[in-house]
Amino acid sequence: MPLGYIILIIMIVLLLILIGSAFTIVQQSNRYVIERLGAYHKTLNVGIYFVIPVVDRISKKVSIKEQVVDFPPQPVITKDNVTMQIDTVVFFQITDPKLFTYGVHNPMRAIENLTATTLRNIIGELELDESLTSRDLINSRMRIILDEATDPWGIKIHRVEVKNIIPPKDIREAMEKQMRAERERRQAILIAEGQKRAAILNAEGDKESSILRAEAEKEVRIQEAEGRAKAIIEVQDATAKGIQLIKKAGADEAFLRLEAYKAMVQVANGQSTTLIVPSDLQGITGLTATIAETLKTTKK
Repeated sequence: MPLGYIILIIMIVLLLILIGSAFTIVQQSNRYVIERLGAYHKTLNVGIYFVIPVVDRISKKVSIKEQVVDFPPQPVITKDNVTMQIDTVVFFQITDPKLFTYGVHNPMRAIENLTATTLRNIIGELELDESLTSRDLINSRMRIILDEATDPWGIKIHRVEVKNIIPPKDIREAMEKQMRAERERRQAILIAEGQKRAAILNAEGDKESSILRAEAEKEVRIQEAEGRAKAIIEVQDATAKGIQLIKKAGADEAFLRLEAYKAMVQVANGQSTTLIVPSDLQGITGLTATIAETLKTTKK
């Protein structure tokens, strides 16, 4: 084969390779910044494009996904002159590939420095306690300031989060002691409240039990009194019935005198030291003497 044909075939192959490499496919969530003869030409979205070899070139491939960058801890000084270490996390998205490409050199480095200076300015206006308890305030203020500053760079700041706040060692030890003392104080309060509640419950229990005992004793006494009253009534009823029966039976005077004598004997057997003798006891004595003489005669 002549040399001319070989050279022609090589040139055709190189031309095909060059033409094939001129076609560019832009994938989803990517943007390509195209320069023509060294100047910005256009931004390619998703699709397939023909880029003129030598004349056009891809200056930068930009991802429009939301990105997260975690910056290392930065030393900051609070309003009360306490030096702390604070690290932040920034969530951002590239909204304009052209501004991102030509707006600032090394955008990530620019965002890091801007975050550090903004954080120092905000923390410098707060005291230590406020810095530890005002994370939401710090996050919102940083987001607003960073978003406004990065807008000319084609960057949108969605969120800024303070990841860690690391006070000095002596401050941390003092805070731990304070927290320990606070926990012990709360524990002592809870124990005292528990003891107070227990004492109140015990007192209420004693009060209720005393009331119940008193009511029980009252009820017992009432029942006993009612029982004695019923017994007295029944005795009186029985006595009245006995008297009525005696009346109905027509008892004579001798029987009545004998019953009265029996009653006196029962009274004499008691513990009383005074005995009232009826006026007609002499007659009863004579009767008794007569009965005694009669018995003696019978024995003889």
